[in-house]
Parts: sequence; C-alpha cells; structure tokens
Amino acid sequence: MLAFAQLSLEAFVGIFSPIFGQKSWRLSALFSQMVNIGVASLPTVALANFLLGLVLAIQGAGQFEKLGATNMVANLVAFSILREIGPLITAVIVIGRSGSAITAELGTMKVAEEIEALNVMGIDPVKYLVVPRLLAMLLMMPVLTVLGEGVGLFAGWLISVGSLHLDPFFYVQNSIEAVEQKDLFTGLLKALVFGGVVGTVACFYGMQVEGGAEGVGRSTTKSVVTALTSMLAMDAILTTLIYFT
Repeated sequence: MLAFAQLSLEAFVGIFSPIFGQKSWRLSALFSQMVNIGVASLPTVALANFLLGLVLAIQGAGQFEKLGATNMVANLVAFSILREIGPLITAVIVIGRSGSAITAELGTMKVAEEIEALNVMGIDPVKYLVVPRLLAMLLMMPVLTVLGEGVGLFAGWLISVGSLHLDPFFYVQNSIEAVEQKDLFTGLLKALVFGGVVGTVACFYGMQVEGGAEGVGRSTTKSVVTALTSMLAMDAILTTLIYFT
C-alpha cells in the first residue's frame, strides 16, 4: 500500500514537473499512449455503449408501457447513460484492453531488466515510463466516455423512434429536459477519477513484476481485478457524495 501511494504521488507530481521548470516528460511518448489507449479503444467503447443504449431503451419501454408512460424512455436512457452507464462501461473496457496492456508491457520491461538499465543511466523510470501512460489515461478516459455516451444516446433514440414509434423531436426534447448540468459534470468527474485509478493501478503492478513471464501473467491478472474493484468502489463513493450534495 505504501509503495502504491509513493508511486502514485511521484507520477502525479511528475505530470506537473514542467510547470516548475523541471525536465519534462516525453511528448512523443504521451501521443503514442493516447493513440494506444484512446483511438484503439474507440471502436469497442462505441459498440458496447451502442448495445447498452439499445438494451436500456428496450427494457425501459417494457416497464413504462405497463404504466402508459412510454415517453419516459428518453428520460431513463439520457439520465442513466450520462450519469452511470457511460463512464462505467467505458472504464471496464479500458481496464480490460489498455490497463492490462500497460501492466504487461511494463512487467515485460521489468523482467528484461530494462527498467533497471534506466536507473543505471540516471533516467527516472517513473517520469520516463509511468507519467506518459497515466497522463494519457487521464486525458483519454473523459474523451472516450463522452463519445461513448453520444453513441449510447443515439442507440436509445434509434430504437425508440424505429420500434416504439415515438416522435423523434419529442424524444430529443424529453432527453434534454431530463438532463441537468449536474448529470454532465457527474459523468465527466467519474471518467477522470476512473482514468486516474486505472492508470496508477496498471502502472504499479507493471513496475512490481517479479518471477519472469509467469510473474507478468500474475501481475496482469491482479491489475485487472484491482482496477475493476477500485473503480467500482470509487463509483459508489462518488455517487453517494454527489447524491447527498
């Protein structure tokens, strides 16, 4: 726990090191990680949010139809995706795809003694390896979440207009009226926090690998499980704090 806190502190301080005139992290490494984490994950994130938007609209319509309030499907889809489903499913996909890849990559470098070689050359491995990956995760998680939410909302509109025969403009109007500024802020805040959690956990387990290729596998599994558990815990905490404030 202490080692995790120390690595996290060093990484977050390293992000802001250029402001204090210290040696900056590599911009090329940041862009590379943004592509690996963000661009490469976009198709999966979009597909998952699209399917969940469809399912949410269909399930909601089945229940609201019993109450004669099918028009409330727009409210349900907009509120659920923006506040909860969008950030959550995006984080789960990023953990499975990018978080595990970061742990495996750093773990392989640790096993091959490349990280030790950086120390010998006087290069800080945290600033050189961890900071670009953490910063890319912090930047791309909100972007992926916003794009995923847009796809999910479109899927809800599509199924409601196509199958439930709701008026398309009425559906959009209901969605806008159902969403408050607080809902948008909640989704983005969760995405940012999830990005920090996933990034730090993935890098920590990658830097702690021991025991060759088998150790890389064990650390990758631990990274995914810990990141998922921590992300869900943070989701519960943030939801509680925002609800009661």
